[in-house]
Amino acid sequence: MSRTRSRSTSVREDEGLRLPRPPGVLRRFWARHPVVADVLIALVCLLLSLVPAGAITRDLPAPIAIGLSILTPAAVLAACATLFWRRTRPLVPFVAAFLLEAGFLFALAPIGSPLMLVTCYSLAVYRSSRAAWTGFGIGVASLAAFGGLLTLTGVITLQIAANAVLMSVVLGLIGTLIGVNVGGRKRYLAAVIDRSRQLLIERDQQAQLAAADERARIAREMHDIVSHSLTVIVALSEGAAATPDREQARAAASSAAETARNALTEMRAMLGVLRADDSPLPLAPLEPTPPQETVAHAQRAGYPVTLSVVGGEVLAPTVAHAVGRIVQEGVTNAMRHAPSATSIAVQLAYSEESVTVEIVNDGARPTVGSSGFGLRGLAERAAHAGGTITSQPIEGGRWMLRAELPTRTPDPADESKERP
Repeated sequence: MSRTRSRSTSVREDEGLRLPRPPGVLRRFWARHPVVADVLIALVCLLLSLVPAGAITRDLPAPIAIGLSILTPAAVLAACATLFWRRTRPLVPFVAAFLLEAGFLFALAPIGSPLMLVTCYSLAVYRSSRAAWTGFGIGVASLAAFGGLLTLTGVITLQIAANAVLMSVVLGLIGTLIGVNVGGRKRYLAAVIDRSRQLLIERDQQAQLAAADERARIAREMHDIVSHSLTVIVALSEGAAATPDREQARAAASSAAETARNALTEMRAMLGVLRADDSPLPLAPLEPTPPQETVAHAQRAGYPVTLSVVGGEVLAPTVAHAVGRIVQEGVTNAMRHAPSATSIAVQLAYSEESVTVEIVNDGARPTVGSSGFGLRGLAERAAHAGGTITSQPIEGGRWMLRAELPTRTPDPADESKERP
């Protein structure tokens, strides 16, 4: 059960990679059945290695010949059995192959074992190219030194030692070269696939971050539209219900209906952008909310709101939208949290480099704090436009909301050009 679960998990992880099928029927079979491949390789090496092992017992005394006739096949069998570790511990069969080649030096006609070729190949593929070349050099040097020692002591002839070392060099070199090629390609493909998985993860993370930003933007827009409009509608409705003058009540009801229609229009516009599959989702609505309109709505609701503007600059759409929403949220907070205020002053100061928005009311309560979705959204808007915002009590029992925004938002393309 666990194997099925892990395989399905691996398949799900690689679905986005769209990897092609490995070429060749035999390659796919051996890749899916590594144990069968190892068994076949071990049997072939065992059969071919028993040929040189049978020549070791020639021209030797009977006790030694009997002992070697038992030990040599056992050594060949043990060395071939280590091939089952060639994928996980390739150094073990590699050392066993060279030890077996050292034993074959005692044969009258030494023949190289295919075990040398397989173990050199396995060391290069499943360990590293550097380990394969280093092990091959050390193994050949050790084998040559041992053969030279046997030649100097008269145990074997120089021709036998040279033939054994030469055969080991040829088989080991062929196995190492093939293994380096296959192992390098295998490690390169593994690195490419791993990098592709990382890119998929990064893509998913970017998508999640974009979705979170879009949810935050929608939350800000919904809060600004609903909070301000409902506050104005509630104030107008309460005023219409409290006044005995039918004309004033009718005017208040008409203003409440107009405010509701404007809010509904904004909601439809935002939802229309969200539902359009082929339209990009902007970070802000195309039409910013004018501060004059916000002040006019509050004045019609009976609140003492005034607006003063100093200077005048053409603002970037993001900054203009942020200014409109800051004025809207500041006036709405004053209407909700300072109903006894006698003055709600909105000041806009434009300069060449920045625009300052300041909203001050004299009806602040001690319980009014800086927490809330509205002020959090304003802080996000100000940060997106490259500015800052503060909300705090000031002297005289007043509350001030102040924002400083740059006239122009930095262009990412210009920033990238200025970077070295």
